[in-house]
Amino acid sequence: MTFVIMFLEFFKTGLFAIGGGLATLPFLYDMAAKYPWFNEAILSDMIAISESTPGPIGINMATYVGYHVGSQMFGIPGGIMGAVLTTTALVLPSLIVILIIAKFLERFKTNVFVKDAFYGLRPAVTALIAYAGYQVVADSLFRFGTFFQTLQIGDLFVWKAIVLFAVLMVLSHVFKKIHPAAWIGIAAVVGILLKF
Repeated sequence: MTFVIMFLEFFKTGLFAIGGGLATLPFLYDMAAKYPWFNEAILSDMIAISESTPGPIGINMATYVGYHVGSQMFGIPGGIMGAVLTTTALVLPSLIVILIIAKFLERFKTNVFVKDAFYGLRPAVTALIAYAGYQVVADSLFRFGTFFQTLQIGDLFVWKAIVLFAVLMVLSHVFKKIHPAAWIGIAAVVGILLKF
């Protein structure tokens, strides 16, 4: 039953997360709140891993979640099955939509309603990506849960993460020719050394 629910959730995510991998994050945060598959801390780790590995973040995260849940339930074979299932569920809506659009787009590409519909999607995509960015920053640099329990301002911030963020921002501005992948690698090494 869990695999069916995972398939439906990732299918829904693939259907409505218009705008790329970061647009899947609000759906993943919703899943973290609804199901015991992963929590927000694990989701933050998955975001870091997905952003550090090649490929779209949504696909990487779907594969990770499917493998994580499947392997917990049925061992490694279940993990592989779960990874294939969730990845397929995430990609399937796009594949279906692309096939339908390819069939009819040639006929309707000059239609004013089609142009307006695509133009109207831009603000929605921007909002989804902005929310995802906000959520990543909030989870990485702040600990709202701890702060609301203790009401100590020092507990609100993840100081090591803020310092690392500030240092990397300054260094990436000074050394502009260094490839972004190198900065990701440096941040990963520092994160391991400082035990984030």
